[in-house]
Amino acid sequence: MIATAAASAAPKERGRVGAVLLAGGTGSRLGGVDKAALRVDGSTLLDRALRALADLDVVVLGPPRDLQGVRVVREDPPLSGPAAAVAAGVAALPGAAEILLLAVDVVRLPEAVGHLLRAPLGGDGTVVTDEDGRPQWLLGRYRAAALRTAASRFGDPAGRPLRALLAGLDLLPLTLPPGLEADVDTVADARRAGVVVPGEETP
Repeated sequence: MIATAAASAAPKERGRVGAVLLAGGTGSRLGGVDKAALRVDGSTLLDRALRALADLDVVVLGPPRDLQGVRVVREDPPLSGPAAAVAAGVAALPGAAEILLLAVDVVRLPEAVGHLLRAPLGGDGTVVTDEDGRPQWLLGRYRAAALRTAASRFGDPAGRPLRALLAGLDLLPLTLPPGLEADVDTVADARRAGVVVPGEETP
């Protein structure tokens, strides 16, 4: 069953829904650029994401950043992969009943989050799938208890793939309007999405 949802987010009580925003990648295919600092329409991807998540308890995973009112957490050891980052983020939200797992380089994240918050929730959560039906693990809304159980059974997450942590969950697939799930891995991705690449005057 493929679910669809309205674009606008329903109001959520702060504390009940948390968000783990991964913003610590190396950007190797972008020449080592900090993806969180990439700009579209005059704002960084990180600023756009945080505005979209303003009503939720948010934990940003990545290097130290001066973010007023937002906790920044680092996986241990640093740069040990998205599974380690997700485990650290989930541990930092002990009171949440639901947790959004998100990647900062999803350019249209504000719109995608609206769909996620309005979507029906599967047994363990709901995850966006791409046009080929592949789950986009870092564009999903999960029951926090399911994430905590998965993390506790997973062992040391350092260097292990995120799919190994999440693939066993009972997740409802969610299709979004075309392009909402697109992220930025390469310069070509950035140009297609209207993202300004450092060193270039135009995207």
